Amino acid sequence: MRPIGRTAVAAVLAAGCLAATACAPGTASSAGGRAGDDRTGTLRVWLYNEAGNAAKEAVIAKAVSEFHASHQGVTVNVSYIDTDASARAAKMKGAFNDPNSAPDLVEFGNTDLPGYVAAGGLAEIGADLDAWKDKGDLDPAIARTAVVDGRTYGLPWWVGVRALYYRTDLFAEAGITPPTSYAELVAATRKIHAAHPDTFGIAVGGKYTFGALPFVWDAGGDIAAKDGAAFKAALDSPASQAGIKRYTDLFGADGCPAQQCADLTGGKTVDLFAAGKSAMAILLNSNRSKVEAGAAKGRYGVVPLPGETPGSVAPAFAGGNNLGVMKAAKHRTLAVEFAELLASPAYQEQMYDAMGNLPTLTSVSGKVAAKDPFLKPFTDTIAAGTRFVPLHQAWAQIDAQAVIPTMLQQVVTGKADVARASGDAAAQIDAAFAGH
Repeated sequence: MRPIGRTAVAAVLAAGCLAATACAPGTASSAGGRAGDDRTGTLRVWLYNEAGNAAKEAVIAKAVSEFHASHQGVTVNVSYIDTDASARAAKMKGAFNDPNSAPDLVEFGNTDLPGYVAAGGLAEIGADLDAWKDKGDLDPAIARTAVVDGRTYGLPWWVGVRALYYRTDLFAEAGITPPTSYAELVAATRKIHAAHPDTFGIAVGGKYTFGALPFVWDAGGDIAAKDGAAFKAALDSPASQAGIKRYTDLFGADGCPAQQCADLTGGKTVDLFAAGKSAMAILLNSNRSKVEAGAAKGRYGVVPLPGETPGSVAPAFAGGNNLGVMKAAKHRTLAVEFAELLASPAYQEQMYDAMGNLPTLTSVSGKVAAKDPFLKPFTDTIAAGTRFVPLHQAWAQIDAQAVIPTMLQQVVTGKADVARASGDAAAQIDAAFAGH
């Protein structure tokens, strides 16, 4: 599953928890009381059923065979579950509330983590992973996406980040090189659009949260900041407002016109670039296949999204999937061991070859980038430092209420200035934190 829209399932689960007591933390004691650690029998695993899943299943089948060979008396039963947000949320909610239906090991989107922890569905596995021989190879920023309140609830399996795709033909015609700063990015949008009025200088979207956040983070801002043990909104800080302005300034006659781009999602910016209708776009590594299938095929390159300072890289959102052990697991140790096998260097490399998933281990990231130069801007982006959303169950509500997209749209359509729009967004964010 791609990291776009990952929070939707957490939002659905959180909404269900608000409507009924079944997802309350009390579930955890019920599930925990029925957990076990059998070292034989059937290890139940739920993984996502993704586009091109046959390739994924082939890799998993190899891992299962290897695990069987080293664990006599154990059978690994892998089920591939629907990635549709509502269907997945219902399945996970059922597993949290009925230990007998729960798997031992589950794949989940990393932004789903706070909601799942609040629902009492996942086991804390920090101590288990301390002995994992590959733990030191995990990118520290990515490792933190599996931690809530200092406790580790997952093993990062793969990551997805965004970088700047650009049209090599249009840049060559304009006599310019790929931008290495925000100022150069703005200059490129204007120059190319002036020469090609029917082409957007850059495709950006008013509903593209993870396209906007790198500008906020690069400016020193954030969605929220820790205030003691709690979170407090930070979108209305001067630094965040500076980043919001940089992003929203890209909406305009010579960039991405507000009347056409205010409602664009991240997926729609992919469509624009792939169709050859924009000179630049902030896209995922996994969007490569769609670009290759469009009019931009053979006429594009990728560089890290530049920051304000020349030569810097704007921090990217580290989306991706984790492997977690259910609190109701009857085979806890086996679940951890199988997760460690799937996340080992050999299988992370095979999963990249099969699905294009960027590894979370730094050594494997370097290896796959060496054999596929296309990946270097993305691995360089990871190396420069990634960021994440607040690891708090309120994030599901913030995302479901479209707080950040609404803020962006208010600014780009002229309904509010940055100060007012960010202030309104901060108030909603604080209200969400207070409600949890």
